[in-house]
Amino acid sequence: MLALSFQAVAPSNRPTATRRPPCWYPTRLSRSVVRCGIAEPTGKPAPLGQKTKYNDGLFEKAFMTLFARKMEKFAAAPAGKEAERKRGWFEYDYESFVEVSKRVMQGRSRIQQQEVVREVLLSMLPPGAPAQFRKLFPPTKWAAEFNAALTVPFFNWLVGPSEVIEVEVNGEKQMSGVRIKKCRYLENSGCVGMCVNMCKIPTQDFFTNEFGLPLTMIPNFEDMSCDMVYGQVPPPFEEDPVSKQPCFADICSMSNPSSSICPKLKA
Repeated sequence: MLALSFQAVAPSNRPTATRRPPCWYPTRLSRSVVRCGIAEPTGKPAPLGQKTKYNDGLFEKAFMTLFARKMEKFAAAPAGKEAERKRGWFEYDYESFVEVSKRVMQGRSRIQQQEVVREVLLSMLPPGAPAQFRKLFPPTKWAAEFNAALTVPFFNWLVGPSEVIEVEVNGEKQMSGVRIKKCRYLENSGCVGMCVNMCKIPTQDFFTNEFGLPLTMIPNFEDMSCDMVYGQVPPPFEEDPVSKQPCFADICSMSNPSSSICPKLKA
């Protein structure tokens, strides 16, 4: 990923999108295309309340296994089970990856959960990589747009289909936004706390503080979509609307319907 720095822009309304095809995206690095893995007859994410069916290949399962194995080091043992044998490279699926994430949350505060994700992300990079990215790619509009373009094909396995959209950063329009149609991580976990603590906040912090590339993620908990805005400085947690988000009472196994705010966002 590349480095960029802009002043903060208030994330009031979602940016107007200049859309690209949701399932096929030609990268700017080559003439190849990357196909989304949705297995729904419509080729689109399932309606809210239903889990989208995906057809994951070896590429996707390899990434699921890589992330899951890294996170297993921090995860609590499965309830009522002894430590399981180490799975093979293609034996993890998305559900088992999410299950590992849930076990990472157990017994950890919000900040501790975010720190685990940071450690996992750093462990996947060669030593000194963040500093080298900062030197090789100085802050430019092009850098933000380039990172947005890379996000669509390379993070499809994690968040589902997405598209590059036009956003406004510091008063300037640029193609540095990514709209995730229906976040796969959120719809599979059904957990607001996991979305915020294990994805949104650590990803924002990692790009902003490690790579020097400001990033703001704006999840929509009504339809499970999410906007990523490269070049936009994220607000402090206390000022972010997600800090007041209640649980998905009907679909989250860890929810507390009596609380007005997801308990995982408090501690």
